[in-house]
Amino acid sequence: MGQLNDKTALVTGASSGIGLAIARRFAAEGATVYLTGRRKAELDAAVAQVGARSIAVQGDVSDLGDLDRLFAEITNRSGRLDAVVANAGVGEYSPLGAITEEEYDRTTSINLKGTVFTVQKALPLLTAGASVILLSSSSALRATPGLGVYAATKAAIRSLARTWAAELVGRGIRVNALTPGPVETPGLEELLAAFPHGDRPSAVEPAPPTPLGRAGRPEEVAATALYLAGDHSSFTTGAELFVDGGATQL
Repeated sequence: MGQLNDKTALVTGASSGIGLAIARRFAAEGATVYLTGRRKAELDAAVAQVGARSIAVQGDVSDLGDLDRLFAEITNRSGRLDAVVANAGVGEYSPLGAITEEEYDRTTSINLKGTVFTVQKALPLLTAGASVILLSSSSALRATPGLGVYAATKAAIRSLARTWAAELVGRGIRVNALTPGPVETPGLEELLAAFPHGDRPSAVEPAPPTPLGRAGRPEEVAATALYLAGDHSSFTTGAELFVDGGATQL
């Protein structure tokens, strides 16, 4: 028996990396999984990996019209959600003095606005006992030059997990933050490529000096997301679970 049998889940930003790994694990555990992503080709490839339990809805979480289409599709097909993973996010190298309005708007719109309205628009579909998982980042706790705006959005997401956990406790809905450290994903590779030559911070190197001596794998983050989505975490809400090789804790 899968841990998510007969459950319905939404994973945003599921085209690759951590989001894709979470979608794969949820489907393997018996859930029907809705996947979102901005790029159709990548989203189609992700669905092919996740399998028959997956349903793709292309869209941008920072576009409220796209979110309306997404939740209309979930309402018509399933009529409920037992788990929401607000994973969609972007990171850009923008040191103070070089931050542009365009970069600021893009990062805050996807990471923060997208998270807020994804969860808000999911509310009518969330069942009693549902789990909401917000993806934060260890960058919110570690000072990495050039990632100030990104880190600020991830710190805000952790704060939202606390507030929303308190607001939704009466409905039996749990809200938690899941905080990865450096994880080997295409997104990390793109971020590293944006740093000036010779200026890559050790905190985001592919093989960082974490206590465990390596970067994480998307599947390791997905395992923690599974715990938060399932019944094994029924007494956990408002919490922050770190999957960072001990980097922020030791």
